[in-house]
Amino acid sequence: MKDTLTPHVPVVIVGGGQAGLSVASCLKAMGIDSLVFERHAKFHSWRHNRWDSFCLVTPNWQCRLPDFHYDREFGGTDPDGFMLRDQITEYLDAFSEKTRPNLREGVAVTRVAPLRHGGYSVETSAGTWTCDQVVIATGGYDTPIEPPYAKDLAPEIVQMHSVDYRNVDQFPEGGVLIVGTGQSGVQLMEDFTRAGRPVHLAVGPAPRSPRKYRGRDATDWLYEAGHYAITIASHPDPVKALTQTNHYMSGRDGGKEIDLRRFHVEQGVELYGSLANMAGTEVSFLPDLKKNLDDADRSYLGICSQIDAYITREGIDAPEEPPFAKLWEPEAERTRLDLAEAGITSVLWAIGFRPDYSWIEADVFDARGKPVFDRGVTAQPGLHFIGLGWLNTWGSGRFLGIEEDSRHLAGQIAAQLGVEPATRP
Repeated sequence: MKDTLTPHVPVVIVGGGQAGLSVASCLKAMGIDSLVFERHAKFHSWRHNRWDSFCLVTPNWQCRLPDFHYDREFGGTDPDGFMLRDQITEYLDAFSEKTRPNLREGVAVTRVAPLRHGGYSVETSAGTWTCDQVVIATGGYDTPIEPPYAKDLAPEIVQMHSVDYRNVDQFPEGGVLIVGTGQSGVQLMEDFTRAGRPVHLAVGPAPRSPRKYRGRDATDWLYEAGHYAITIASHPDPVKALTQTNHYMSGRDGGKEIDLRRFHVEQGVELYGSLANMAGTEVSFLPDLKKNLDDADRSYLGICSQIDAYITREGIDAPEEPPFAKLWEPEAERTRLDLAEAGITSVLWAIGFRPDYSWIEADVFDARGKPVFDRGVTAQPGLHFIGLGWLNTWGSGRFLGIEEDSRHLAGQIAAQLGVEPATRP
């Protein structure tokens, strides 16, 4: 029996980003009421957690919210371009204005717990609600990652995580050590090199991707070849897919690939292996720079080979590319560095985030604390996830796959609520 003094809604969605509002839109189209709680304001992370020069790394045409595609309903005029931060929020705001979700901003969800007779209790900073179904749309970017030894760094060395980075002017004069070579790390590296600042880069195992290849953007070729339609259930190496860092490239200046060897040769970026430890002003690195650069190139060439195979298979007339050549090889692995002697005054962490699901009381997490689901639907009736990488396909954690994932999850919710199939999308 439901508590008549506690407000009840069929579906509560936790998180007011593009994933949460996409599910709300699909449910609304099916006549199912939902209530979205957002602890900040909608699209907060896009407005406030991205740096000034931030832009998409995938083309604008991949922005496909439900019934609101960039180059269709939104009326975008540069499908092959890469939206800047403010343009992204303009697109998202237009989607919200069109769909008008039942959204409560500035309300933090502090506890989600199943009720004894079915449904859930959702405790928030604005009171408690009950519901039949809960969708977790908070993403995986709750807690910035910094290694434990960061606290051992000399206090005169300024430290900052990428979530707080906006521009180079936040940093003191002198060199910067950037840790991490995922999509964020390499783009922040370019910010500093453009400003003429000395850059030192701890190179991790992230793979890289071509940008333009054989006359087209590599993502266009991969989409056309069906690569992005591969599901995690049919993937030949699902463990690798789930654990691999995103391929790095850039959407800046109309789109470019990032070759760290070239940045070393042409921009003077000093390259090291993976960061291993810190103490005072002394920093140590693993002797894996050559391996990490070679592995990134191997990933790059693998994508090129996939595209070549598709072009050959389909008999497409496409321009040839010159043979791949390494611009530089590290002659010796530098495993120790004194920041003070090198003139380095700051460290910028770009090694990612980890999610925090401690407020969810349900047995749906594996030993590492990651939710277990089938296309977002967990074994706990009525508890679902959306907006995570490889929820179903590569595009699930990105704009490209959110429409398909949201429609599917809305259909699953409708089935669990007993909504007639005729009203489903």
